[in-house]
Amino acid sequence: MQGEIVEITHAQEFSASHRLHHPDLSPEENRELYGVCNNPNGHGHNYVVEVTVRGRVDPTGMVMDLNRLRDIVIERLIRRVDHKHLNHDVPFLEGTVPTAENVAIAFWREIEPEIEAFRGCSLYRIRVCESRSNRVDYMGPSRKR
Repeated sequence: MQGEIVEITHAQEFSASHRLHHPDLSPEENRELYGVCNNPNGHGHNYVVEVTVRGRVDPTGMVMDLNRLRDIVIERLIRRVDHKHLNHDVPFLEGTVPTAENVAIAFWREIEPEIEAFRGCSLYRIRVCESRSNRVDYMGPSRKR
């Protein structure tokens, strides 16, 4: 059905460690705010990131080639964060407290230009699942809620 608006999603898993610690807070304030996630040595998660693209189905029958979406997610995100310490090893997270919220926002910034290059497509959502119970959705900087 050409012209219909459809959302497509690609998901990837990655493992990474991080420490939640805000430099403007005292050690006591950080421990109170972040609890065990403020461990000086960090701690790890097996994350899942889902990237959702929205657009109209074109004459090829696709919004975007899902294989191309997979390649973008792997190249721009997964290869840069998998088995890394998010505080120390990922330049695009430098200076950021790597909460799931901030990771989702940073992921958006990293891949939006490549997605927008595909005619008729727009990045719709980044979902970061930090565990089976906890997930964050980021819908972009200007989307009205």
